[in-house]
Amino acid sequence: MRKLFIFPRTLGLGAAVVLGLLAFGETAQAANPFELNFWLSGPRYDGLVAECEKALPTITSQFQEKESGFWNSPLVITGYSRIHEIAFRPWQSDNIPRRYCVAEAMLSDGKARSVHYSILEDGGFSGFGQGVEWCVTGLDRNWAYNPSCRAARP
Repeated sequence: MRKLFIFPRTLGLGAAVVLGLLAFGETAQAANPFELNFWLSGPRYDGLVAECEKALPTITSQFQEKESGFWNSPLVITGYSRIHEIAFRPWQSDNIPRRYCVAEAMLSDGKARSVHYSILEDGGFSGFGQGVEWCVTGLDRNWAYNPSCRAARP
C-alpha cells in the first residue's frame, strides 16, 4: 500500500522541477535577418491557362482509369460536344488562375452527360504544369463534388 502513495509524490516533485526549469528559460527572440526569408516573395501567376479543349484528353484518360480501377466499370468517354467556357478567374485576382468549362460527354453506354471541369495554372503534380479538376454529372460515385457536380463549378 505504501508504494502506491509514493509514486504520486515523486511525480508531483518531478513536474514541479520541470516547470521550475521552464520558468527560468530564455524568452523568445525576434528572427535574425537570415531567418526572415526575405527572398521568398510568394507565387507569381501569369494567368496563362489553357483553353477548354486542351483538358479533354486528360479527363478522358483519368475517367477511364477511375471507372475501371475503383468502380470496376467498363464506362469510357467516347466523345465531347458543346464545349464552352463558363468563367475565367471568377474571384479576386490574387487567387490561383482557373478557367471553368462545361462540355457534354458521350459515354460508352450511349448516354450523354455533362462534364464540369476547371483548368488551374500550376495545378499539376507538385505545382508543375496545368492541373485539371473534373466531375461527370451522375457519375460522382464518391460524392466529391455533390450534389450534381455543383462543387466543380465556380
